[in-house]
Amino acid sequence: MNDGVNGVALGVFICFFLAVTVMGFLAARWRKAENEHSLDEWGLGGRSFGTWVTWFLLGGDLYTAYTFVAVPAAIYAAGAAGFFAVPYTILVYPLIFTFLPRLWSVSHKHGYVTTSDFVRGRFGSKGLSLAVAVTGILATMPYIALQLVGIQAVLDVMGVGGGENTNWFIKDLPLLIAFGVLAAYTYSSGLRAPALIAFVKDTLIYIVIAVAIIYIPIKLGGFDEIFAKASEAYSQTNPATGAPRGALVPAEAGQWTYATLALGSALALFMYPHSITATLSSRSREVIRRNTTILPLYSLMLGLLALLGFMAIAAGIKVQNGQLAIPQLFETMFPDWFAGVAFAAIGIGALVPAAIMSIAAANLFTRNIYKDFIKSDATPAQETKVSKIVSLLVKVGALVFVLTMDKTVAINFQLLGGIWILQTFPALVGGLFTRWFHRWALLAGWAVGMIYGTVAAYGVPSPTNPTQKHFGGSAEEIPGIGEIGYIGLTAFVLNVVVTVVLTFVLRAAKAPDGVDETRPEDYTADAGDPGVQVELPPATAGTSH
Repeated sequence: MNDGVNGVALGVFICFFLAVTVMGFLAARWRKAENEHSLDEWGLGGRSFGTWVTWFLLGGDLYTAYTFVAVPAAIYAAGAAGFFAVPYTILVYPLIFTFLPRLWSVSHKHGYVTTSDFVRGRFGSKGLSLAVAVTGILATMPYIALQLVGIQAVLDVMGVGGGENTNWFIKDLPLLIAFGVLAAYTYSSGLRAPALIAFVKDTLIYIVIAVAIIYIPIKLGGFDEIFAKASEAYSQTNPATGAPRGALVPAEAGQWTYATLALGSALALFMYPHSITATLSSRSREVIRRNTTILPLYSLMLGLLALLGFMAIAAGIKVQNGQLAIPQLFETMFPDWFAGVAFAAIGIGALVPAAIMSIAAANLFTRNIYKDFIKSDATPAQETKVSKIVSLLVKVGALVFVLTMDKTVAINFQLLGGIWILQTFPALVGGLFTRWFHRWALLAGWAVGMIYGTVAAYGVPSPTNPTQKHFGGSAEEIPGIGEIGYIGLTAFVLNVVVTVVLTFVLRAAKAPDGVDETRPEDYTADAGDPGVQVELPPATAGTSH
C-alpha cells in the first residue's frame, strides 16, 4: 500500500467520477417525458428501455461494487467456497425466463410499479402486500450500505481521508461527497440516471477484468504458480479457528452449504425490489425474454472476477479487512493510472446499484405504505414527490449505517436480507402462475419463514471472530437432515409447507378470499396489445375486472 495519497490513481478516479456525475444530471433530459410527475417516469424511466439499455441496467443493478469486492474477497479468505456466486447466477436465468415476462405483462397491463402492487391486485390483500413491501425495504437497506462500503474500500486504498486518528469529518468527507452527488442526481433524474451511467460502469468493469485476467497472471508467473501459492496458503492453520484457512476445492462437509446457498441465492436474486424495478422499466416482454438469454455474459465475467482472489494470495497481499484485498491487488499490480481506472470501475459500480436500490425502496414505501395506508387519494405528482424524498432518506439511513457500525455488521445484515427476501417468493412467483394459494396462508407462511430465518441466523456465531456470537453467517444445520445448509432455503421450505397446508385448511373452511383484479390474458399481454395501459387511474385502483 502506498504511503499517503496515490495522486495519479486519485486523479483518474476523480475524472471518471465527474464524468458520470455530469451524465447523472443530464439523464433528466434523456428520453424526456411530457409528464415527469409520475412514478412511471421517475421510478421506471417511462417503461421505455430497449434490450441493450435494460441489459446494462440489469447488469449494473445485479453486479455491484460489493460483487466486485466481496466475491474475490471470499475466495481470498476461504477458497473455492466463494465460487457459489457463479452457479447461482447461472441457475437464476432459466428461472426468471419462466416468470419475469409474466410479471412484466401483468404489471404493464395494470400499471403496477412494485411487486407489492401485483400481490395486492392478485390476492386482494393489503396485509400481504404490506408484508412484501416491508420485507423488500428491510432487505434493500443493508444492500445499499454495502455499496457505500465498496466506495469506502477504494478510497481507503487510495489513501484518501487520512489515517485512523484523523478527524472523523475529514476522514469521511470523500464518502460524504460521493453520497451527496448520488443523492442529488437520483432525486433529479430518477431511474434514467443509473440507466445512462450503467453503460460507463459495465464497460469499465469488462475492460478492467479483461486486463487483469491477462496482465496479472503474466506478472505472477502464470496460473500454475498462482494456484500453487493459493493452495499452500489455504493449507495453513487459521489461529482463530484451529482449522485450515480454506481449500481450492470445497470439502465434502461443506458441499450441502455450497449447493443450498447457490440454489437459495438464485431463488432470491430477482425477489429484490431493485431487480424488479429494472425489469419493469423495459418497453416490452420480448425485451425481458432477450435479456434472460444474454445476461449470462455477466456470469462469465463473474467467474473471471472470482479468480482475482487467488491472484491476491499469490501476489502476497496482506490486509486485515478482506474487502480491501482486491483494491489493494490493483494498486500493487497495475500502473497507477490503470489502478485509477479499476478504482473508478468499483466506485461507479457502487453508484449505479445504490441509485436503483434507493428508488426501488422508495417506490415500495410510496405505493404500498403511503398510498395504501396513509393517503389513498394521492395524485401521481404527490406519489413522485414522496418517492423522491424517501429515496433520499433511504440513502441517508445507509450512510449512517456505514459510518456508525462495523463493516462486518453491514455484511451480516445483507446476508440476513437475503434470507428475508426469499420469503416473498411464494406470494410473487406463486401468484404469477396460480390463484390457488390463500392470502392468509401466504401471510402465515411468510411470517414463519421470517421468524425461523431470523432466529436461526441470530444463533450463528462468526467462524473467524470469536467475539461475534450472533448473525455471524447464513448457514446452520438443516432440521431432519443434519447437514449444514443455507438458512434462507430451509426457511423457504417451511414457508411453502405452511402455505400449502393452511391453504387446504382455509379452502376447506371456506375462508373469504380476496378479489383478484387480474385476468389470465393479462399475463401474456404485450405493450402493443389493445387495452394495455401504462398507469392505472386512481379511481379504479383495487377494483375487480
